[in-house]
Amino acid sequence: MDYLLELVARFLAAVIVLTLHEFAHAFVAWKCGDPTAKFSGRMSLNPMRHFDPLGMLLFALAGFGWAKPVPVNPGNFKKYRSGCFWTSAAGVIVNYLSAFLFYPLYMLVFTYFLGDTYGHLWVGSFVLYLYVCSLSFCVFNLLPLYPLDGFRIVDALNRKRGKVYRFLRNYGYYILLGLIALDILADYVWFLEYINILGYLMTFATNILGWPIRALWSLVF
Repeated sequence: MDYLLELVARFLAAVIVLTLHEFAHAFVAWKCGDPTAKFSGRMSLNPMRHFDPLGMLLFALAGFGWAKPVPVNPGNFKKYRSGCFWTSAAGVIVNYLSAFLFYPLYMLVFTYFLGDTYGHLWVGSFVLYLYVCSLSFCVFNLLPLYPLDGFRIVDALNRKRGKVYRFLRNYGYYILLGLIALDILADYVWFLEYINILGYLMTFATNILGWPIRALWSLVF
């Protein structure tokens, strides 16, 4: 399929996945007692409410990216620690559930709709990216690097603020950008693929988390 059409399919899939992710954060924060995101207009399924141009572009090109962070005021939570935990975990949980639902959609399209025209191929690519992006974004956000959800989940569960915590809090963002840059460059510089840490982690974790989804739906299709 033409590269431009495939890029559009991946970009649209990323928009849907990121929108569900951010909506989940806003909705759970509201249910836990914090209306900040709702009053800011972020408890919405309108992608434009969550749009971050650079984050969306990176997601479409590299499979890793971000949306505009949902504003949260933990001081409003009815139960502080549980509110922090569930609000932080909401995005990855919804992404995993959406991967579970998008996979059979892909299987239906692959089994009954796939053809040789550009339209057929584009639809097949689009639904596949819905599944792949949901699962990869779930895994990506579980990395314990600030400002990802994985760091915030650890933060909610851990009362200690030692050297490791401070290091990840202060430098996690730069480590994350470096890992993403290395993953992108590995596609063009052959020897970098051997030190593509993020690529190894994502492949390993995605295969593990994706196995129950594929195994269960293989009983149906």
